Amino acid sequence: MIYRKLKEECGVFGIISPRPIPAVPFTASALIALQHRGEESAGIATFTDGALKCKKGMGLVSEVFSSDYLEFAASAKVAVGHVRYSTTGSCNIENAQPIETVHSKISLALAHNGNLTNSAQIRRDLVQSGMIMHTTNDTEILNILIVRNMIETGDLERAIVNAMNFVEGAFSIVIATKDKLIAVRDRNGFKPLCMGKLDDAVIFASETCALDALGAEFVRDVKAGEVVSCDLKGNVNTYMLNNASQSGLCAFEFIYFARPDSVIDGISVYKAREAMGKALYEQRPTEADYVCGVPDSGLAAAQGYSQASGIPLAPAFVKNKYVGRSFILPDQVKRENAVNIKLNPIRSTVEGKRIILIDDSIVRSTTSTRIIKMLRKAGAKEVHMRISSPPFKYECYFGTDIDDRDKLVANHYDVDGICKKIGADSLEYLSIDNLKAVAPKTSFCLGCFTGDYPAPVTPMLKHTFDETRTND
Repeated sequence: MIYRKLKEECGVFGIISPRPIPAVPFTASALIALQHRGEESAGIATFTDGALKCKKGMGLVSEVFSSDYLEFAASAKVAVGHVRYSTTGSCNIENAQPIETVHSKISLALAHNGNLTNSAQIRRDLVQSGMIMHTTNDTEILNILIVRNMIETGDLERAIVNAMNFVEGAFSIVIATKDKLIAVRDRNGFKPLCMGKLDDAVIFASETCALDALGAEFVRDVKAGEVVSCDLKGNVNTYMLNNASQSGLCAFEFIYFARPDSVIDGISVYKAREAMGKALYEQRPTEADYVCGVPDSGLAAAQGYSQASGIPLAPAFVKNKYVGRSFILPDQVKRENAVNIKLNPIRSTVEGKRIILIDDSIVRSTTSTRIIKMLRKAGAKEVHMRISSPPFKYECYFGTDIDDRDKLVANHYDVDGICKKIGADSLEYLSIDNLKAVAPKTSFCLGCFTGDYPAPVTPMLKHTFDETRTND
C-alpha cells in the first residue's frame, strides 16, 4: 500500500445520564465531529430496557445512521460510539466497533482507539485455551480480558484495571454497560481522551471538538493511566493503572491527526500548528512572494509562517470537498489522479511567483512530488517546501498505519535527496527541538522521528505486532 497521509486509527465517544436523553443522536453528532479520525466504519451501542443494542456499518457516520434510525433509537441513558480506520485487523464489518460482549456476568460495548503491542501473543494464548475469536482486531481481546477478570473478581472496575494492567501499548477506551460508562487512557497517554458535561450527563470523547458539537462543557482531560467510572446516579470514581507516566502523547495529534479547533492536554491544536509554522521560518528564513498551505493540513502552520516572516498568506489551491481521501483508492494511478481532482492550483496566485509551500509531513513523497508539479505547471517561479514535522523515519507501533520504515522516503534519502526527488527549490523540516518547544510541558512520543519510544518495543513485540497487521 502507498500512503497519501498517515491514518490514525479511531475516534471514541460515550455519554451517560441519570435520565433518558437523546443519547443516540448526541453520539451520532459527536461522531460526525470526530469523522476525521476514521472514515471506514462507524458504530453506536446503547442499552434499551437493559438490553444491549448496537448498530454499525461501513462508511461515514451519515451513511451508517439514517434519520429514521436516530429517531427510533433516540432515548437512552447510556451510549458509546466509534469511528474507525483499520491499522490492525481487516477493513470489514466484523471489525467495526463498538465491540459488544453479552455474558452472564456482564454485558458491555467497548470502543477503542490505539494499538496493543502485545495483542498477537495474547490472541495466541486465548485461541490455544479454546477461545473463539470473531474479529481480527485487538479490541475484542480487551472485551475478553475484562469478562475473564469479571468472572474472577465480580467487580467491574477492578476487572477493567486488572485487564488494562495486562495489556501493553496505546489505548483510549470508552466502555458502556447498562448502568455505567467507564473511560480508560493508557499509562503513557498516547491517545487523547477528555471528559465533559452536558447538563447532568457525563461525556467522554477523543477530542474537545466533539464536546463543542453538542454544546457540552469541557471538564478535564483523562490522565495517562487513569480509569474513570461514572454511574447513573452521577457518581464518578477514579482508579489508576500501574506505572502510569504522562510520557507518550503522540506528536502527530498536533501535527496532523486532531482537528485544529480541539484542545488536547491543555494545548490548542491550532496554536501549536501556528507555532510550528513560526519556528519553520526562524529555522530557515527564505524570501518569497507568498506563503501557501496545502489544504487542510498545512493551513495553520502556513498562517504562523506568514506571521513570522511578514510574507503574505495566499491560497495556492482550491480543494474539492466532495472527493474522498486518495490513499484509500485501489492503485497508484488512481491515487495520483485523485490528487488532481482533489486539489487544483490557483494560477492567478502562483504564476510567476516564488512560493513557500507548507505541509505537515512527507511520508512516501508521491503526493508532494505531484503537488509541486502542479504548481510548476501553473507557472510558479520557485517552490520552497516547508514541513511542520521532523523527517518521518521509523515505524509506529501505537495506533497509526506505518509499520514498515522501508516505505518512508526519509529512510532512503537525506533532506537534499528528498528535495531533488519532489522537485522543490529548497526543503526544510521542523527540528525536533522546535517541535518540543511547541508544548514544553508535554512529553511527546517522538518514536517515528527518533526510533526511541516511551514504552518498550522489544524485537519480540515488533514481530508479534507485524503479525497482527493483516490489511495494511
